[in-house]
Amino acid sequence: MQKGTTVFKKLIPWALMLLVPAANCYLLDFYTHNPFETMAFRVHVMNLLLFFFLAVLGLSLTGSVRAALSVLTVFCAGYGLAGYYVLSFRGVPIQPWDLFSLDTAASVANHYDYSLNSNARIVLACFFLLFLLSLLPKTSWFSKKNKRSALIRLGLFLTSALFLFCYTSMLHNEKIVEQKLRLYDKLFTPTVIQSRNGTLTAFLMELQYLSVEKPEGYSDQAAQTLLSSYEPKQTDAEDLPNIIVIMNEAFSDPAVLGDFSTNEDYMPFVHQLLAGAENTVSGHLHVSVKGGNTANTEFEYLTGNTMAFLPYGSIPYQQYIRGNLPTMASYLASLGYHTVAMHPYRAAGWNRDHVYPQFGFSEIHFQEFFSDSARIRNYVSDIADYEKIIQVYQEKPAGKPLFLFNVTMQNHSSYSDWDEYDNFSPRITVANTSSKILPAYLSLIRISDDAIFSLVDYFSRQEEKTILVFFGDHQPADSVVEPILKQNNTGSSQLTEEEEFLRYEVPFFIWANYDIPEEKDVDTSANFLGAKTLRAAGIEPPAYFSFLDALSQTVPVVSASHVQTADGTVTDVKAQYDLLSDYRLLQYNQLFAAAKETEESEK
Repeated sequence: MQKGTTVFKKLIPWALMLLVPAANCYLLDFYTHNPFETMAFRVHVMNLLLFFFLAVLGLSLTGSVRAALSVLTVFCAGYGLAGYYVLSFRGVPIQPWDLFSLDTAASVANHYDYSLNSNARIVLACFFLLFLLSLLPKTSWFSKKNKRSALIRLGLFLTSALFLFCYTSMLHNEKIVEQKLRLYDKLFTPTVIQSRNGTLTAFLMELQYLSVEKPEGYSDQAAQTLLSSYEPKQTDAEDLPNIIVIMNEAFSDPAVLGDFSTNEDYMPFVHQLLAGAENTVSGHLHVSVKGGNTANTEFEYLTGNTMAFLPYGSIPYQQYIRGNLPTMASYLASLGYHTVAMHPYRAAGWNRDHVYPQFGFSEIHFQEFFSDSARIRNYVSDIADYEKIIQVYQEKPAGKPLFLFNVTMQNHSSYSDWDEYDNFSPRITVANTSSKILPAYLSLIRISDDAIFSLVDYFSRQEEKTILVFFGDHQPADSVVEPILKQNNTGSSQLTEEEEFLRYEVPFFIWANYDIPEEKDVDTSANFLGAKTLRAAGIEPPAYFSFLDALSQTVPVVSASHVQTADGTVTDVKAQYDLLSDYRLLQYNQLFAAAKETEESEK
């Protein structure tokens, strides 16, 4: 009896070294999806091996089965919980470059609802039980003083490290991923990558995109030769209009996703402009993000660069801006514009306080400038924000045109906590849904619509020629629009590629208080909108923006999610690499060669 008990105790660590990693593998996925419904058999095998060798690596480092398994379990429980919240708040899972965004995430963390759904609570409880189970092995397999044990641990370390290196290397080889492993690799749908490939495998796949490879055939000389054919004509400096750009937080029209009914129009003024208005260019702006990563849309607008050539979900403001870049702001400054950037929130958000000066803004305002401004919920209201725009306009240097870039904050998520404030109550109701957050979101959009009407009305009465550019940075997270999708017999996890593309569409307009050619139903993307702004203002674009303006006639939409050609063909960006080869070459030159030159000159 005693011998049988001893054998059983010896078998426990061996059994747990197989059971606990496998349980961690599946529980990590179960936070957000059922891996048995989404993953192929070969992918199950891959992920089980990955977690087993992670446990072996922990064993080699600690010398203890108990420590290795408990640490692995705590990590998976915590990482999975963080991933659950990120997916809930932003609509996309955790990605490697999110590590650069921790400060920004922390700055808005107290505005979210951290309650767990029933599935997540069950998963968390299972992780707790698994942690208790991982504490069962009490004996050590290795003696600290035994040289043989040290050699075995070294062998385990080298074996597991080699496996993890080879595993990750395979995931970074396009041919192996597509032809051998047959993994899902479409970067613009990171939730699908996660569900089909496994949470940790998807993360390892995306590590390769932390750096940007130089395009094939790239040289600085080739880029300069190409740019030289787009050198601008001289712009008349006598009659330059003010240009005021408003990137409105989470402003979108969910009607592009399907039919739904409300008690009143939630954006009557913007709808009026979109339908065709005097001295207005309007239409559909295709952006590269949804649910968050606001800084990427402003990056595309101000620089003309596209996220399509950068890792999906990466944040150029935090990863790639290392020196002064040619932007709309720097170009307009060279024409004599007074350049101002404004954002009624924290200066360090997305590293803006460092980026804006490198973009050519001479005056910068953050939340301190808005200390006396009215709030809606806990954010500066759009109307109060626009009052500051008017103040800056009225106080600008005499004789200088103004270029002002403003990022609003009023409509920032979360939309579930509105009843905690006494300064906001939803006025929009939505038929056939019990959702609390969709009516709140649409009611905020309704307030934004009133605010932009007031700003347009103000400048319509000013004598100085002024152009207003207005667009949303992205649509809200999946959870906000889920009721609309449900009413149209689908869901965020069931969208086709074409339907998913619609999640990256927001309204835009360019309005002037003087005569400009009108257009409506324009399809464009954020990287081209800057060139369109300059053309509408009668300003000859710089060479790079002139190139973009010409390219947009052939390819009107280039975003991280999709590319749309002039004949209406919609594909992913990889399928159009040949068509966009000059663009890729010039963007690499603008983003990386220019920064390198700046760094060297500063040294």
